[in-house]
Amino acid sequence: MAQNEHNTLIPLKKSVITVFSGFIVIGFGTFVYNLLGQHPERAWQAYMLNFLLWSAVAQGGFLFSAVMHTVKARWSGPLSGLSESFAAFFPISFVLFLILFIGKNHLFPWIHEDLHGKEIWLNIPFLFSRDAIGLLLLYGFGAVYLYYALGWKLQRNSSGRPIRNSLIKLWNTEKWDEGNYRKRMTVFSILYIFLFAVILSLIGYDLVMSLDPHWYSTLFGAYSFVKAFYIGLGALIILASIHYRRLGPASGIKTDHLVDLGRLFFAFSLVWADFFYCQFVVIWYGNISEETAYIIERTMVSPWNSLAWTVFIISFIIPFFILLNRNIKTKPIPMILLSGMIIIGIWLEHWLLLGPVFHHDAASIPMGFTEVLITLGFFGLMALALSIFLNLFPELIPVEQKDAAR
Repeated sequence: MAQNEHNTLIPLKKSVITVFSGFIVIGFGTFVYNLLGQHPERAWQAYMLNFLLWSAVAQGGFLFSAVMHTVKARWSGPLSGLSESFAAFFPISFVLFLILFIGKNHLFPWIHEDLHGKEIWLNIPFLFSRDAIGLLLLYGFGAVYLYYALGWKLQRNSSGRPIRNSLIKLWNTEKWDEGNYRKRMTVFSILYIFLFAVILSLIGYDLVMSLDPHWYSTLFGAYSFVKAFYIGLGALIILASIHYRRLGPASGIKTDHLVDLGRLFFAFSLVWADFFYCQFVVIWYGNISEETAYIIERTMVSPWNSLAWTVFIISFIIPFFILLNRNIKTKPIPMILLSGMIIIGIWLEHWLLLGPVFHHDAASIPMGFTEVLITLGFFGLMALALSIFLNLFPELIPVEQKDAAR
């Protein structure tokens, strides 16, 4: 499939803008409608769930490029460029986090509880301050790494496509020093990886685990950032598969790239399931009432037990058997469907963690059009941000890259 040299990586058509903008309007309208209704807490709960999910998708998707550069993995090739596009969601994620402060009374049930000394850590000003600083550091170092990564691709542009003068000025090509660019990329990729683990652990503790202030798990932080990389890889597979289907060989992506990315995806499905199981089995055998109550409510009490099994089946069991097959990893459509299913599974997993806190005596899982439509709005934000980024920087995401081939 040939590509005109003036074509963008994923052309941003008016129809794309219209569809994704429509999703955003629907989601925002649903959120506001519920805020003004009798149960504004339901809107805030759906909002926080989707903030956690889509921020993790962006953070984990971007991590792929940082990891590949740090370990000098040449096989990643054009996949790294696609991975870097997830940084487009970083500023949106930060703004969405700040908005959470408005709904604090609906999101943190411990605000009016006796925390038995934990109020030193669990108080709203300190919580939002430390999380905001953490996200600023994570996104800031990610943005600096992105600057050097895109500058590197600009300088080594081998696709033959013209480069806009504005981009040449932005990266000041007259002062191009290959060695310095590589060193700075390495420094900031390592910083991003380190902060990814630390800040996502902090977010997991503050925005998820703290909702039940009497329960704790020392493994929960690691579980949070492993899960983020897992769904980030799923989102990257979707983006790479769309790119590959639209441009074919001109995309620079080969079947070997898809297979290797699928293998990494399979590996992290195992890691995620391992953390899921380790957290469960240690608490179960410890049999401490403060810990087991949390697990029993989510895995053995109706209606949450059925949701727990659903999450485990569609996020691990089904992917495990499907990804054992090498050929399936080379087929874009099945991989898009599988990756989308896993992201939906982790969305449900977030609801499994958060839902019982707000709905102790629910006879059925309190999930309906409100949650689905607000999720659609968040998806629109992510999709539109990625589309705009890829449209703005087509020159910086290499195609037909010679050094990406085996």
